[in-house]
Order: sequence, then C-alpha cells, then structure tokens
Amino acid sequence: MLVGAFYFPTDYGIAIDELARALEERGFDSLFVCEHTHIPVSRRSPYPSGGELPKRYLHTHDPFVALAFAAAATRTLKLGTGIALIPQRDPIITAKAVASLDQLSDGRFIFAIGGGWNVEEMENHGARYETRFQLLRERVLAMKALWTQEEAEFHGRFVNFDRVWLYPKPKQKPHPPILLGGETDYTVRRVVEFCDGWFPRPRTGWEPKSAVARLREAAIAAGRDPATLPITVFNAPADRAALAPYREAGIARVLLEVPDLSRDEILRRLDKNAPLVAENR
Repeated sequence: MLVGAFYFPTDYGIAIDELARALEERGFDSLFVCEHTHIPVSRRSPYPSGGELPKRYLHTHDPFVALAFAAAATRTLKLGTGIALIPQRDPIITAKAVASLDQLSDGRFIFAIGGGWNVEEMENHGARYETRFQLLRERVLAMKALWTQEEAEFHGRFVNFDRVWLYPKPKQKPHPPILLGGETDYTVRRVVEFCDGWFPRPRTGWEPKSAVARLREAAIAAGRDPATLPITVFNAPADRAALAPYREAGIARVLLEVPDLSRDEILRRLDKNAPLVAENR
C-alpha cells in the first residue's frame, strides 16, 4: 500500500516546492492538492464538516500552478489534484493543463476529480448543483477525446465542439489516471463507467473491506476488471493500527493530511508519519 499526502496549497503556508521535496525525501508516494477557485462570501452552502469554513479554503493556489512547482522540485513524487472541481473548469483548458503537467513531470500526474459541494461557487462558473455530475461526465469524456484523438470532437448536452487539434498529448497513455471522489453508490457506478479509480473519504460507516467489495461487484457487473480500478483513500488516519485494515483490504494508496500549520510544525509532522510510509510499502 502506497502512502501519500494531501495539502491545501495556501499563500501563507509552507512553500509547495519545499513541501514536495520534503515528502519525496521521506519516501512519501505522492502529493495531492485541493482546489477552490474562490469562495463566495455568502454562506448559503454550509461547510460539510460543520462549523466555520476554515481559512485555508479561501487561500488556495491554483492546483496546476502549484503542482508545476512541485514537479520541478522533485523527480519521483506522484502529483495529483485532490480534487479538481470539474463542473467549474472549462474542459479544453483543463485538458491542456493536464497534458502539459503530465508531459513536464515525465508522466507523474494523477487526476482526482469531483463535483463539488459549494452551490454558490459553482453557480459563479455557470454550473448548476442539480446537473453537476452530468456536466462532469461530459467534460471528462470530452477531455479523453482531446487527449487520445488527433482530431477530436465532442457533441453533448453541455459540451459541444467540432474537430480540433489539442497538443501536447499526455505522457501517460492513453491519459493520466482519472479518480473520482465521493462515497455513494452513484459515485461507484460513475467510477466504473468512465474513470480509472475511486477516491473516497473514510467517513462515518465507511469500511475498507466493504468498500473494496462494493467497487469489485460494480466493476464485474459492468464487465470491467476490478484490478484496473484502484482505490486511493483521502484523509486516511495517520495511525499504524488504524491503517492495517486498509492494507489488508487491498487499498492501493492512502493520503495523510498535511495540516494547516507553520513550516516547522509541518516538517515535524512529516517526520512523525514517515515510519508509516516505510511500514506500508
């Protein structure tokens, strides 16, 4: 089981290139960064975890810019979005960013995506909460066409373009792995239909063994090989005993939180968690 990390790449936190180097030096598999294009002042959409929205949500760098700095500072560290909010992203521009980052990092990019929870945020991008996953699906399918076809076109309800050229193509073939975030049965079905892996959070009632079984059953029912759909768990517990069931269940990767703390406190946390990386290889 691989052990990586996730971080909100803020303008007041540790420099992303220093964090990436520190993770690679300690043997971490990957760095995934979170995304919010902006945060509306309206609090019509409550923070899903309850209470006040943490400061870090307001201060994130663009994930592709941040990951480019991380890529330039490292050689083996995998680099991921965790998650990219696809209903808020133009598919042509995003396809170009993904392909460029994958090329420049020598094929180290992982594209974890989701639909988002902040209604006001997505509405400012012209997306609607009720249709966000229909929009996400079409944009993913359109990006796949752009990455894999010399002259790509797509005609759907939300995405529509005639034949175009888009270069560069991604380094990874046919494209970087696409992981979908969420925990519902709807999410699992979408993973099986048009993604390359699952990106759940271990929320109340989530259990590794049953989660692996859910995905396996859905994959077999749809005629897909379950072995081609690995699970990366976002915000897994940084504890040896708690991680054991993840490894035993066949979870491919877990991501530990890099907290919203000072540079020195973060580096101490990485040192503390480094043994978990070695133990789970």
